[in-house]
Amino acid sequence: MTADKAGGVVPALSAEQLVAAVPGLAETNIEVDVVDFRRIPGASLSFEDIRELTAAIEQRLSTGADGVVVTQGTDTIEEVAYLLDLTHTRPEPIVVTGAMRNPTLAGADGPANILAAIQTAAADTARDLGSLVVFADEIHSSVRVRKTHSTSGHTFQSANGGPLGYVVEGEPRIVNRPAARVTLPAATGREAEVAVVPVVLGDTGVTLRAVANHVDGLVVAAFGAGHVPVALVEILGGLAARIPVVLASRGGAGSTLARTYAFPGSETDLLGRGLIPAGFLDPVKARILVRHLLISGHDQTSIKAVFERAGS
Repeated sequence: MTADKAGGVVPALSAEQLVAAVPGLAETNIEVDVVDFRRIPGASLSFEDIRELTAAIEQRLSTGADGVVVTQGTDTIEEVAYLLDLTHTRPEPIVVTGAMRNPTLAGADGPANILAAIQTAAADTARDLGSLVVFADEIHSSVRVRKTHSTSGHTFQSANGGPLGYVVEGEPRIVNRPAARVTLPAATGREAEVAVVPVVLGDTGVTLRAVANHVDGLVVAAFGAGHVPVALVEILGGLAARIPVVLASRGGAGSTLARTYAFPGSETDLLGRGLIPAGFLDPVKARILVRHLLISGHDQTSIKAVFERAGS
């Protein structure tokens, strides 16, 4: 982003210009092949954009690249990185990064983030970790990471387990490896509309009823460990009888439960009505996974089985 005539910042810099502005990159002796793929704000990226990006990444890796860095707006980094991770079965890392302070501001963080991302993508220690998010010298799993602050340079955090590692003196150091990753075949087929509906105090189901006939799947961002007001119980049970309904927590960290609370609207009640527990997956990641499974032709039984692995 750079400033326009009115003073607002808009996508303008090419990929070549971004890389050229990175101090110290030449001294790393890492060969960087630059691709100017799209110039779209992060908030306007589409699933089609990411499908084409995935194909471009595969082409680069199949012709010998040791890793790939994707720079994009931070609004959707956590979703794009996870979507890339779902179908990435190669050992080479995909590293997604961006900037919270644009080049017109003092202390712009873009060059430092790009340098750390390139160093991570080129490192043997980052292989077999899938898609990563590198920001403020921290290396995050795309499955865990969330944007947690609207303006902070340390906005990307992994509440469930912390960062996988850090870039120290230009060297990526991995200190925390996930036990396993869930990957799936690339999805080709019909489109699917999946909504995320947050539950709020005094919720009477107005929003649920409004979207019920317009979606192929639903993620409920529930209270706490997976709880909703009693007024929503029958609505959700009816929806779960015909489409996949995933029960996630809006809390920002922790897993949904399965057998602790038993009141109407509790996790035990809702799972008994056919809802699918998200586990540790937050609502936006759960939506990405549901949509991918739907367009791949999975039924509710197989969707539940995948969530048992992905959310654990």
